Amino acid sequence: MDTAATLAFFQNFYTDAALYVVPEPTAATPAGSPEAAAAPTSAASLNSAPPAAPVPATPVAAAVPLALPGKLPSLSSLPSVGATPPSPPATPVPAAVPASPAPTPLPAAEAPRQATTLTVAQLPAAAAAPAGRVQPTPTQSPVAHIPFSTLGSNANGLIILVRLPAEEFKKLPRNVFLNNLLKAIRLIVEDVVLVNVEHPSYPVALCSLRQHLAARQFLAFGKNLLDVAVYTTQPYEPVLLFGDTAFLGASEISMLEYDAGRKKQLWQAVQRMFMS
Repeated sequence: MDTAATLAFFQNFYTDAALYVVPEPTAATPAGSPEAAAAPTSAASLNSAPPAAPVPATPVAAAVPLALPGKLPSLSSLPSVGATPPSPPATPVPAAVPASPAPTPLPAAEAPRQATTLTVAQLPAAAAAPAGRVQPTPTQSPVAHIPFSTLGSNANGLIILVRLPAEEFKKLPRNVFLNNLLKAIRLIVEDVVLVNVEHPSYPVALCSLRQHLAARQFLAFGKNLLDVAVYTTQPYEPVLLFGDTAFLGASEISMLEYDAGRKKQLWQAVQRMFMS
């Protein structure tokens, strides 16, 4: 057997293992000396393992699982000798959810608006009815059957008397002149009750109104609107009827809207009735 081929075979077979190598003689040894007798005489002595010092164990890489037939293992999956095993993937930490802001407390519900009750000034008593005229009373009236319609729910508020067609009466709460007048005496439409006399000539009876309304303040826009005031009142002159009912008569709203003189008269009368 070729010596070089034999050495290459054992080198491949004992990978990472130290082999016994015959030291080369540094000087010729005399024949017949004890050292010459102990030296090997032929290449055949390489096949026999001489006593040698124990070889330290070399760590062996972890066994690689065999690949399935027809599929070679990837080089990236082979662990290297002495390499640190890969650490497990870090568990992703969920991002901190921003705390939802505290709910804004809802504003407290506003208290319902209290209706304003006007204070009537010291007014003169109404004049007596002319001779021969029957004056109705707060409890009896020959026109108690006259129908009327109302808008508003403040039974203790100011009563405004008008005589209008039904369609115009429904639009009256949006009348600019009326709203401005009420604003001047610190009222709004919700503070009053609008009463429409539905007969073209006869007035409504005070006794009929008091069955539904307790108010004692009347503002009439037109003629012959309240039975107890027909013969005892004058336009733009506020008076007391029967000692407890304040009454002020004026022209129709359609006339007042475009007449500055009548507006001035009405405003002076309103001041004497409510602001004196």
